[in-house]
Amino acid sequence: MARKTIEQRLAELDAQRATLKARLSKQERARDTRRKVLLGALVLHRLEHGPDEISRQLPDWLRRELPGFLTRDMDKELFADLLATPSDRGPAS
Repeated sequence: MARKTIEQRLAELDAQRATLKARLSKQERARDTRRKVLLGALVLHRLEHGPDEISRQLPDWLRRELPGFLTRDMDKELFADLLATPSDRGPAS
């Protein structure tokens, strides 16, 4: 059986390294996405059920901050209900 050359072994190690780096990057993206989802869930929960002063101030803060943060029209449409002022929504039912 022929032995692999040093160049071949290095090439294999480089390929393994690239594979591992890609896997790590994928794990980091998944972790980042999970954190964003959970943080968003907390904010939405506080908007709907929060009894404290912070929860009551949250809608105003979002109306101030979101327009500068959201750049795409598609994203702004997702948050149209949060961006609307109470007078835009009409009388409460």
